[in-house]
Amino acid sequence: MNFDKELDAKGLNCPLPILRTKKSLTDMTSGQILKILSTDPGSVKDMAAFCKQTGNELVTQTEAGGEYQFYVKRK
Repeated sequence: MNFDKELDAKGLNCPLPILRTKKSLTDMTSGQILKILSTDPGSVKDMAAFCKQTGNELVTQTEAGGEYQFYVKRK
């Protein structure tokens, strides 16, 4: 999937992946895609809740070998 910006939040625990995601999205324009990499299993639930609360779209998420990838579209 194409993306406009990548955030590496691997090794960070809750709530840091969400806080870094929020900060990264502020620099982006509406419709752009942010790719987030995380190793925190809690980030799956947190990212879905964050997107629901902020109106950003969680386009897709995957997990492979303990690494989670999220693609979030800026509202």
